[in-house]
Amino acid sequence: MTFGVPLGTADDETLRAHLEIAEAPSLLMTVAHLTADPSILGRVERRNGWLFQPQGGLSGQQQAMVRAAAFDALRRYRDAGCPPVPPPDADLLRTISAWALDADTADLVPLLAEEIVTAGTDAKAPRWTLDEVAPGVEFDVAIIGAGMSGLLAAHRLTQAGVRCTVYERNTDVGGTWLENRYPGCRVDVASHLYSYSFAPRHDWPDHFCTRDVLHEYFRDVTERFGLQDRIEFGTEVVAAHWDDAASRWRLHLRTARGESWVEANAVISAVGQLNRPNLPDITGRESFAGPAFHSAEWDGSVDLTGRRVAVVGTGSSAYQLVPEVAKVAAELSVFQRNAPWLRPTPHYHDPVPPGVRWLYDNVPYYSPWHRFWLCAPGLLERGGVLEGWIVDRGYPPTERAISAANDRLRAALTEWMSAQVADAPELLEKVIPAYPVGAKRVMRDNGVWLRTLQRPHVHLVCDPIDRITPDGLVTADGRRHDVDAIVYATGFQASKFLTPMAVAGRRGVDLHAMWAGDARAYLGITVPGFPNLFCLYGPNTNLSGQGGSIFYFSECAMTYVLDAIRQVLERGKNALDVRADVHDDYNEWVDQGNAERAWGFSSVSSWFINEKGRTAQNWPFSALEYWRRTHALDPAEYEFL
Repeated sequence: MTFGVPLGTADDETLRAHLEIAEAPSLLMTVAHLTADPSILGRVERRNGWLFQPQGGLSGQQQAMVRAAAFDALRRYRDAGCPPVPPPDADLLRTISAWALDADTADLVPLLAEEIVTAGTDAKAPRWTLDEVAPGVEFDVAIIGAGMSGLLAAHRLTQAGVRCTVYERNTDVGGTWLENRYPGCRVDVASHLYSYSFAPRHDWPDHFCTRDVLHEYFRDVTERFGLQDRIEFGTEVVAAHWDDAASRWRLHLRTARGESWVEANAVISAVGQLNRPNLPDITGRESFAGPAFHSAEWDGSVDLTGRRVAVVGTGSSAYQLVPEVAKVAAELSVFQRNAPWLRPTPHYHDPVPPGVRWLYDNVPYYSPWHRFWLCAPGLLERGGVLEGWIVDRGYPPTERAISAANDRLRAALTEWMSAQVADAPELLEKVIPAYPVGAKRVMRDNGVWLRTLQRPHVHLVCDPIDRITPDGLVTADGRRHDVDAIVYATGFQASKFLTPMAVAGRRGVDLHAMWAGDARAYLGITVPGFPNLFCLYGPNTNLSGQGGSIFYFSECAMTYVLDAIRQVLERGKNALDVRADVHDDYNEWVDQGNAERAWGFSSVSSWFINEKGRTAQNWPFSALEYWRRTHALDPAEYEFL
């Protein structure tokens, strides 16, 4: 058996070996596509909740049937010389997706037609160029940030022949994956989903890759698509002002060499939501005598080996770094305000077997069908993850659970977590959350977190922190916790969009004054009174379990931005500005949706809720709904200038 050979020369033993480690539902959908015979799908008995279970919860016998069918189909394909296979037509897409989701997926077919494509196809590339729609016209776009969304914007604009410049305050690309360097840092979205549609990667080393691997991916994309020359590193955009007379933006730039002004026809903010660390407002924080730093500003010069360490917070960053710090610290105190819910993910830290990479590279369409399988739970509102987050007013909802489905989730996760602390009953009450599942971010769990909390030198402290002294922390019960170093794993100022940049729109209106701490945008992209200003990963575009990744949402938003620019150019106009009534009606709809989700109902503190008590971060509907609303711009919703 040889693992490195392509499918065309692979022997039967090699083929069988690879198929043994394939995800059975993904494999079965691939076979139905390759053979154009979806009748095989009916041979599998799907159980309730199968979208959430490894191998779809299929029995060993059913998995064997799937692998045998795949072997027969791929052997015939190999023996026929591996001929090209066309993408599935609309009927086949609908049949396969309806089977997987157990729902009518007619509305989903156009979305899937962009995803289930021949390797190397860029289905979301712009279908126009500036020279075609406005020959001889100059149009410049300023992009703020060279993270995930900024690189995406630069690539798509380049494809459309639109001149753009990316202004990046750091000295490298990557955004949050450049800045966050704490030990244990990794993505909690499946690696196979966490990539651009135009630059899929099949050789991810881990199912959920580490920060270093992800940062290297962004560097590779930058080089592969020639984006380096479009980026001005070490350049911070201090302010952006719309010039009413010229119908252009003026940007105030700051570099190590000094300050300057540039102009652009449009501005794309790609600064994201997770770029400004949030330090807690605790009395005496500045008085601590030892090293203290935020997890997003990890101080690699501080050796925590053999030291007494405090970690403040138990959110996503703490969840990843605490087990790593516990390996070296003499004593570790973890200060918790609210315990996280833990979602079973046994393979969270596991490497991807070589055979899986072979499947991605050699079995036609296995990669896109597996991407579909991974994101399927979030594509529709009912039957997926989102259903468990929806408030059922007739249940009735409480701080324990907001629906029968949510209560079932609570029971399942409580059982999973309780079993891990069976030998430490004193921890049980501390680690089982009192709020509904979904009200805060749910962590992927392979058992490492709770095992760490049970180590003899690790202490979980649930009493509130009263103050910080030069020697450590004092909790509300009067207990002193003397430590040598403090790590603040306290998240980001996620609700303070576009800060600290000053932004002024038409007639000099100040964006931050208008928002007054409560950011809003139409589709998370456009703001009335601020022509040709587009946000990527803007207000109310954060995913909370809907499947996919932020790559998906940013690609949807960028499709919309490109259509906006096209329509401005085709009309011979300078800019467009979203109508205030359209913006307001949309935000009322989003607010109503968020109020009926776990995070909107619960009173638990969360970064999902801003200082005004409103959810300015989360998208409360399905991934399909966002795709549908951003697929094309409706000119009736805008004023063209």
